[in-house]
Amino acid sequence: MSDETAIQPHLLFSILCDDVRREDNGKFMLIGLFETIGAKKFPAIHPTLYIMNCWIGGLGTFRQKSRIVTKEGALITEDKESPFVLRDLKAKHRIIARFNNLKFDTAGEYAVEVLLNGELKVRYPLVVKNIPPSIAQK
Repeated sequence: MSDETAIQPHLLFSILCDDVRREDNGKFMLIGLFETIGAKKFPAIHPTLYIMNCWIGGLGTFRQKSRIVTKEGALITEDKESPFVLRDLKAKHRIIARFNNLKFDTAGEYAVEVLLNGELKVRYPLVVKNIPPSIAQK
């Protein structure tokens, strides 16, 4: 399929979670959905973070990348570019990215970015909050 006949897909969802598992029947289980990370001290290390993206309504061959950036756009981490094919307009494709030992130097707003063929398709906040010791002990 040539680039002229490709139809750009839509990002149906992009979800942050602690873990992704797949049941025997093919269904995905997303465990610990969140949009905020709490930390007692900084720099903070977040052990594992998954991003699951689902693309629909497109036709052709595409490349996707997920990344986490600071509010100013400095790169914290990114996954490898993942190629995928949508063979008809009813097809969908899920891509799961796993990030380990993410370092956040300070509390504040970070962002998750999802790119398709190198073009930014969505950017949404990931807030990292300082948890005071009195709250963390409860």
